[in-house]
Amino acid sequence: MSNLSQADIAEIAARYPEAFAGSQKKRLISWSVTLGIVVYLVFAWWLFSIGTVFSSGNWSIAGSYLADWVSYETRPRVDFKEDGATIAYPRFSAYNAERHPDWITLDPAPTGEPKQIFRHVVMDMGAGTIELTPGEVVVASGGERLEIRVSPGKGIEPNGQLPAWAEEKEPGRKIIVDFGFSGRAEIEDDEIKVRRRFWGWENFIFDANSPFWGKSFGEVITLAFSSERIRPEMSNAALAFDNILNNAEWQHGDVWLKLLQTIVMAFAGTVLATLLAFPLAFIAARNITPNRIANQLAKRFFDFLRSVDMLIWALFFTRAFGPGPLAGISAIFFTDTGTFGKLYSEALENIDDKQREGIRSVGANPALVQRYGVLPQVLPVFLSQSLYFWESNTRSATIIGAVGAGGIGLKLWEAMRTNSDWENVAYMVLLILLVVFVFDGISNALRKRLMGAA
Repeated sequence: MSNLSQADIAEIAARYPEAFAGSQKKRLISWSVTLGIVVYLVFAWWLFSIGTVFSSGNWSIAGSYLADWVSYETRPRVDFKEDGATIAYPRFSAYNAERHPDWITLDPAPTGEPKQIFRHVVMDMGAGTIELTPGEVVVASGGERLEIRVSPGKGIEPNGQLPAWAEEKEPGRKIIVDFGFSGRAEIEDDEIKVRRRFWGWENFIFDANSPFWGKSFGEVITLAFSSERIRPEMSNAALAFDNILNNAEWQHGDVWLKLLQTIVMAFAGTVLATLLAFPLAFIAARNITPNRIANQLAKRFFDFLRSVDMLIWALFFTRAFGPGPLAGISAIFFTDTGTFGKLYSEALENIDDKQREGIRSVGANPALVQRYGVLPQVLPVFLSQSLYFWESNTRSATIIGAVGAGGIGLKLWEAMRTNSDWENVAYMVLLILLVVFVFDGISNALRKRLMGAA
């Protein structure tokens, strides 16, 4: 069959205008909807200044935060003296005057004195080295060397042109050298601030105060089951477990306890909301309770509870009860009561009345009519919705915990607020994800089992 020409199509359209009018109208609607979406997107781009946000965003800081999720930094500070240098570490660092990291070579050897002066210091920065001698700093990276003359308290002066990996922030005062992911150093006239980065999470099992710190897995196992006790009051295995739980840097015991609080908050709040919303939904449903005043009162009560966000309820109850899980449970209970009440009442209003009429026709009383004519239809829906919200509230409990309602949310917020413990943030986020995944599986299994039984 040959293809129709334009003239043939025009002739057919003229003969059957009603058939073609519909397709043209549909095409016009499609083009209008597409144009409306494009206009809306352009308007949203302008209204929220999305282009400006992307162009002015500090992506280097975002990259540093992301790197902190999967790595850690050791931050020694070198103070210049006339005849050498001293090395100090942050207050809660694993290193001190008696214990230096193995990537720092010191001459003379450390003696444990707090302010010992070293005449020769070499730092292996992974992608390069920093070498210090009295009055001079030599930085090597990528086959290039940068020599810097140092006059303590007076100024610094680079010898020659700076390489691409070095930047003079303040002439005569500060030079920053960048070793990429391995770290960086800020060289000033009185000190060097070094940041050496490594993959992984530092001291995740044992902190630096533990007798098991720095030992291999085999050494830890041997020591844990050794007959010679490190502390007379407990076995070495119990001591190892206690050191893990009370790790000063990671606080595993406290984090796990707060995570358990979050789970209990979500469970208790959801169960209480289900128990209260269940009978109230029968009052709100018009086909179950014909009293219009009762219907409206119940529905407006649900609207009131739902209209206030869970986070606002959490702030209110934190002020009322003080910080803690009770405020979180109350916030979830109030919000979910309103949500469940609306969902349950709508499910009741959409039941098939034939089953209820059949039960009523055999002379059953009103309670039995609801039990056998209504519940079998709506109970699977109620259970499914409650299980879903139980899983969802585990995430919500984390958010409201950040405002003082207890649980792991508060610890997560504290770690984020310090702006330096992003590996701890990653640890807690992974724990929350694991709990959500587990609860999702449990919820799906229970939903299938209960709905199948119903």
